[in-house]
Order: sequence, then C-alpha cells, then structure tokens
Amino acid sequence: MSFNNYLDADAALGLISEFESTACAIIKHTNPCGCSLGKSIKEAFQKAKETDPASAFGGIVAFNKELDHDTAEEIAKTFFEIIIAPKYSSDALKVLEAKKNMRVLEVQLLKKEKGFEMKKISGGFLMQERDISEISKKELKVVTKKNPSEEEIDDLLFAWKIAKHVKSNAMIYVKDKQTLGIGAGQMSRIDSNEIAVSKAGKAKLNLNGSVLASDAFFPFRDNVDLAAKQGVKAIIQPGGSLRDEESINACNEHNIAMVFTGTRCFRH
Repeated sequence: MSFNNYLDADAALGLISEFESTACAIIKHTNPCGCSLGKSIKEAFQKAKETDPASAFGGIVAFNKELDHDTAEEIAKTFFEIIIAPKYSSDALKVLEAKKNMRVLEVQLLKKEKGFEMKKISGGFLMQERDISEISKKELKVVTKKNPSEEEIDDLLFAWKIAKHVKSNAMIYVKDKQTLGIGAGQMSRIDSNEIAVSKAGKAKLNLNGSVLASDAFFPFRDNVDLAAKQGVKAIIQPGGSLRDEESINACNEHNIAMVFTGTRCFRH
C-alpha cells in the first residue's frame, strides 16, 4: 500500500460508511467517481461504475455489505487497485486472489463518532471537528414555489451524503440513488457543474428528471440555468448567499424545486 493508496482507501471507507442500504462507492484520487445503492451488491457496483467507467479504472471500490462471488467476477473484469468490504465470501476471495496487484481489505464500517480531522500546514497543523452531520427531511427548507416529491427528496438526501465527500466545489447529479455526473475540485462552481454534465454525457447517462446537490451556496443563477437545461427537477444546497433570491427566482422560472440545508459541507 502506497501513501496515495491509504488516502484513497480512507476516502472510500468514509463515503461508504454513510449508507445503511446496500451501496457501492468508487474512489479515484480521494474523490468519488461513482456511488449507488442497489438491490444487490452487484447491482450497486454496476451502477456506481456506470457513472464514470473511464475514471473508475485503477480506482478503489468500497462496499458496505459482504462481497459475493458474482460481484467479485464483475469486479475482475476491470483493473482496480483496492477492494474494501466488511466481509468476503470464500468464493469471492478465490476470484480476487487471481488478480495481480490488487489489495483486498476487510475493514469494518466507520461509526458516527465525534472526533477531529487534521491537516498539516507550514509550521504547524489545523484541526477541525469531523463532519458527522446527518440532514433529515424535516430539516430541509423548501424555498421555491414547487415542492420536491418524496422520490426527489430521497435522491436529494442521497446526493447530499455524497457531496460531503467530494472536494469543493462539488456538484453531483443523482437519479434513483445513482450518481449520474460528479464535478469536483474546480475553482468556480459553474466549472464543476459543467464537468458533471460532461461526465454524464460521456457515460451516456440521461440527466432528465435528476436532482442536483451543491456543497455550498450558488453565487449566481448560472448553475440553476445549466441544471434546467439538463431537465433537473430539484436542487439541494446550503443557502446563505447574498444572491440567494436570484437563484430561487431562477428555479421558479424553470419550475425546479429547491431546498436549503442551512449548513454547508465545503471539503478541502
């Protein structure tokens, strides 16, 4: 395991630990390039990989349930550096053992416990409380004329969990508990949004009817206008911009529901 392997594995473990339902997360360079829930481990993996198969190559795959033989067979079709799961069936291990240069880690999911994160800077280090926040449906504030449907709320909350683990600026398109496009780490939010749209296009995934999550507020309405062109039905963001009203009005113009969380997850 290299320095980068440990960092990526830790990022994968942090994201997959957010979910109780059967889930798969694929990480590349500490950012998610795909995440999905599924009726089975295999389905969750296939849908997560579908988000961005090019970036998934050589990445880290994490599961929150026991890895079975069928899923291992599916994983073996692509090169991955590391596989993480809380448990493996004996048949699954036999399949993975045949893959060269693959690390197979049996790791229990992280518990939601208070603690601190540290980052080194010149001459010292910074500490902050670990983000273990959970946003519930009751905490969402609808700020538009249109209310999101129950299905859209479920997707919005799913997308928000992923946004917590994407380097800012983070923009995540989701539909049916599957990521369709992820934009990360750009200097402007609209750039991240355009990347997310581009990723979905390359993967031939239709954004019509999807929802969009943003880790911090919209400085301008341009992100809403771009989302509207993709057929987005609902948006989740923290709110708190001096131009919030501009984004809200844009949503009303496009008949998009928007909810505020009141807290941001601006990851650096």
